[in-house]
Amino acid sequence: MSNTPTLAAIERPASGQTPYSAWMQTDTLHSLQRTVSDHPGEHAWIVHVQVSELYWMLIIKEIQSAQAFLRADDLPQAWRTLQRVVAHHAPLDAIWRSIDWMTPNDLLAILSRAVATHGKDTALQGWTYRQMVYLLGIKQAEHLQHFEPQPHRWEQLNKALAEPSLYDDVLAFLRRRGLGVPAELLARDLAAPYTPRKEVEEVWRQIYADPNANIELQQLGETLADIAEGFCNWKFRHLMATRRTFGARPAYFGTEGVAWLVPTMDEIPFPELWSARTFIGDPPPACPHMARQGK
Repeated sequence: MSNTPTLAAIERPASGQTPYSAWMQTDTLHSLQRTVSDHPGEHAWIVHVQVSELYWMLIIKEIQSAQAFLRADDLPQAWRTLQRVVAHHAPLDAIWRSIDWMTPNDLLAILSRAVATHGKDTALQGWTYRQMVYLLGIKQAEHLQHFEPQPHRWEQLNKALAEPSLYDDVLAFLRRRGLGVPAELLARDLAAPYTPRKEVEEVWRQIYADPNANIELQQLGETLADIAEGFCNWKFRHLMATRRTFGARPAYFGTEGVAWLVPTMDEIPFPELWSARTFIGDPPPACPHMARQGK
């Protein structure tokens, strides 16, 4: 007897559902927006955050796939996967428009009830966001203590903290390509904050030295730059939304919200990829910046 399902079995949806609803789990999806206040904008707030969560998880999965391709020395597939990460940042940026209308009165009416119901917290201390940040190479062990009430997530994040980031896999790939990434850099404690190295800066400078050479590696560099820029753009939008709805109030764990967020703007992934640009290309002799430096 054949185990191949019949056409009728393939076409038959789950009981009480259409094929689309069964596949997309729409009944479950639309039961997840559980409001705690009477404010008419709370549903928009919840959808905004939940959509962000879904895209962060999507980015996590894409980065993990790209890491696997890099470890297999499959640069074309790694690059293709990372281009999707760039694309996923576009809707993350766009959905801010759905809550741009919020004033302090609006948001505080919602959050006062949320805090009374669930306690005070922020998406930047959610496990999905934190795992994405670790994969982008921003390793900060102090955030783990926030997840002690969630032992499974604490274990998951502790593992991500100790494992190679996307940038670590990029640097390991470049070293296998014969470029001068120091071996001890790859053998360091991966859970510690990353310290930029002049040797890595020089590797990126060499990759870009001739605009007509190393095209695939330059494409990789530009895609990483796009990812870092998309990540930082989201953080800037979050910072400005906090300014707009909180002002200088204490927000995050007793710290004034803006003061807590501003330092995160300096947490830019793939640091030598950016610092090397100071040394890429030859500025023209008449460049006014060069003239001022010569005074």
